Amino acid sequence: MNHLFSRLFISSTLIVLLLFMALWQWLQLNHQFSRNQIQQSLHQELADHMAHINPLLSQGITSDAALKEAFHDFMLLGPSFEIYTLDPNGRVIAYDAKAEKIKTQRVDTAIIQQFLNGNELPILGTDPRSTDTQKIFSVTKLVNTDGLHSGYLYVIIGGEDFDSWQTLIQAENQPQVWGATIGFWIVFALLLFVILLRYFTRPIDKLAKELHQLQSGAASGDLQLLQRARGGGEISQLSDNINTLLIQIHQQQQQVKRQQQAKHDFLLHLSHDLKTPLTALLGYIDTWLILPKDSRDPALIQYAANSGQTLQQLLGQLLELAALENGQIHAQLQQIELTDLLADIEHTFTPRANKLNVSLNFSHIQSTSIYTDPQLMKRIINNLIDNALRYTPADGEISIYTQTQGDKQWLAVKDTGSGMHQHEVEALRQLSMNQNEDTEYKVENTLNFEHDQPLPQLGVGLAIVRQLLGLLQCKIDIQSTPGEGSQFMIELTNGSGI
Repeated sequence: MNHLFSRLFISSTLIVLLLFMALWQWLQLNHQFSRNQIQQSLHQELADHMAHINPLLSQGITSDAALKEAFHDFMLLGPSFEIYTLDPNGRVIAYDAKAEKIKTQRVDTAIIQQFLNGNELPILGTDPRSTDTQKIFSVTKLVNTDGLHSGYLYVIIGGEDFDSWQTLIQAENQPQVWGATIGFWIVFALLLFVILLRYFTRPIDKLAKELHQLQSGAASGDLQLLQRARGGGEISQLSDNINTLLIQIHQQQQQVKRQQQAKHDFLLHLSHDLKTPLTALLGYIDTWLILPKDSRDPALIQYAANSGQTLQQLLGQLLELAALENGQIHAQLQQIELTDLLADIEHTFTPRANKLNVSLNFSHIQSTSIYTDPQLMKRIINNLIDNALRYTPADGEISIYTQTQGDKQWLAVKDTGSGMHQHEVEALRQLSMNQNEDTEYKVENTLNFEHDQPLPQLGVGLAIVRQLLGLLQCKIDIQSTPGEGSQFMIELTNGSGI
């Protein structure tokens, strides 16, 4: 056991040390990157302003003698700047420094073009005073009085003086920072070891005895999932008991594995649906809070309330979905008129569609009698139209119509929205229905996708549609093109042969 304690202490110490080194390196790199990005963004137009202020630079003059005094004045105002003029090929022409300080006579013009083209910052360029260091900069083209490109005004942001002061300050502060950091991690490592020692090693004797008691009521244990451990009696006994428990756990896990995996996958999709209204709600509230009291727009509170209502509606859908999965909702089939059902739905969604400037068209509806549960069928159509409204832009169109194909009749919901990708369409098509002894249908796995497939964002509303279709034993046909829209077609049952 002492050997186990030693290995645990060494392992925890090494892990803490590696984590500390990785975290420290990441913080340093992130700090340097952020500082460069901020500095270069703030001074992005510095060279352009200097060129406009100085009459010589504004005329495209790049000679050393004419500009040395101007460079000196600029650097007095900004001691951390180093100013150069370059010819069109990047050769250094003028600067305010001793000649021996210039280590590189040519600046990479390809990097200058990246800056002038507006590439993402920070962009590091050649430092004429160093052969192996790149620094952030500001640059502008110089054009002479004839309109010809005469060179560049090239400004290093954070020159030698800046580096000297930074090194001096870091040298003064670094010992305290390192001392405090190392002290913290030493204390943390010791605390971690004590916790691991208390909660993972000392209870081993007690755990082995408890597992031995469980073994007496377990199965025969012929299947040995773990090889008998070598060494002390405690570890060997623990291995035997773990084998027995693994058999029991394996048997139990097989009963719930599919359901747990489906729940896990569904939560991944649910996070997308919850994130949108919650983010909007917090955004409007935060905006309202940071505004002065006399400038607060009451509309922000209304927007936040709308987002809250959306979130409340989503939670209600989750409760409905849970009831469907638990078998608490059953289909009450009866003969109804489709036109009556659709008239009620049209009355519900028309105001919302008008508000969104979306055309809601219920034309080409054949008067027909269908055999279904009116409430569940209404819920299916409501969810499809609601989903279409959420993804159809202004001036778009949503059409609800009936269509006959051979001896089958279908109800279609077609929109001109954003559409779905193929893997999302396939996920919704794959209804897994099993018929039980009472000839009732039970839908399993609300979202049952292969683990190597991209996770489709079907939404809770379409998940409910999927459950209800299985409950009503209805088929669905889906056609969708990203960027063009989707069409959902539900097969209608007229009750013949029932």
